[in-house]
Amino acid sequence: MRPQLIRVGFGLVALAWFAGAPPAVAVKLGTLSASTANAMAQAASPQAIAEYRRKLREYQEARAAFDEEAGAYWASISEKRRGRNAKRREHLIITLDDYVLTQPPVYTGPKRPANPEPEEGKPPREPKAIPVVADLLMAAAEHFQFTPQRPATEAEFKRAYARYALASGLTREQAVRVYSFETGGTGNYDVQSGIEHGGKRAISSAIGYNQLLTTNSIELVAEQGHEFVRELTEKAATLSGPPRKALEHKIAVLKRMVAFTRTVPDDWSAHEKLADTPQGWAVHAMVLDIDVGPLLQTHKLLTSVIFARAKGYNRPLTAAELEMMNLTGDGTGLDMVTMPQAMREQVPTSNFFQRGGYERNPVAIRHNTVAKLLAVTDDRMDSNSNKPGAKELAAAF
Repeated sequence: MRPQLIRVGFGLVALAWFAGAPPAVAVKLGTLSASTANAMAQAASPQAIAEYRRKLREYQEARAAFDEEAGAYWASISEKRRGRNAKRREHLIITLDDYVLTQPPVYTGPKRPANPEPEEGKPPREPKAIPVVADLLMAAAEHFQFTPQRPATEAEFKRAYARYALASGLTREQAVRVYSFETGGTGNYDVQSGIEHGGKRAISSAIGYNQLLTTNSIELVAEQGHEFVRELTEKAATLSGPPRKALEHKIAVLKRMVAFTRTVPDDWSAHEKLADTPQGWAVHAMVLDIDVGPLLQTHKLLTSVIFARAKGYNRPLTAAELEMMNLTGDGTGLDMVTMPQAMREQVPTSNFFQRGGYERNPVAIRHNTVAKLLAVTDDRMDSNSNKPGAKELAAAF
């Protein structure tokens, strides 16, 4: 994203400069393509400006009408959601009437026209920094004097994950199929979103088999950290010599991380702020550790299983249902999971999104009912479960 933003910024500045260029500079325009020179010439045309303003008015009127319609639709989505939450608190049955059953309006009007007049370029907004593995390791060393213990092989991490996942109550099907969906069936323990399948640039901080974000790591350490400390302490008691000393140091670091993550209230927005700090990046580095990483990956899914049980949903979650909770959050995901199949066929996916999130999600738009969204998730899991990484993880169970 950064190079594209810089190129656009430079383009606007150049256009403004050439539009008012002296004759000596104008001669050099002959070296430009005819289309570029013509575009610059039209920039000063009164006819082009008038046509642009006419099209802009048409666009603005069409867009305003659409926004009014869309605003009413998404307000009804929010109202229905509040109603469902209230009914759940009263332990009342949720019916089709508790959902919006029409699809969101789609804008079909004219596109915003390009302005032929030179516009003063705005400085590009700096994109939010996305830490990569090297940043996480540097932060862990600087702020906690710690380097995660990386596995000798990918198979070693998969075995550690499988052992802990099974012992904690996850099934092989759940773990392998979610891994297949999240990583495409080929991801390593340190795979990062955007840097896989030939990608060169991270698009989020999501790392590992279940693609934990920095905020996920903060939240899990805050909520489950003492359990992680207990697990490692029991393991340390079985060791001696340098291995025990190394693990005891890791436990001490983990305790400090737990204390850090608990310096804020236990809510997502507060954890998100911590996650954007170097100390938060250091906590996220634990996803790479052979002892702590499998615990984090397991609890990313296990918390959804526990949430469903706490809400009285005792049937085993399918991998696709678990993925819905993993992707959309436990409360929203459980709303879909607890829905009978007949309702799933009729309820639009828009009921489970905010407007902005839905409009940026082509999968939810294309597969626009709960049944279709679960089906495409299952299909992708089926396909990716036959890939090498998924097969290796299945064998580890």
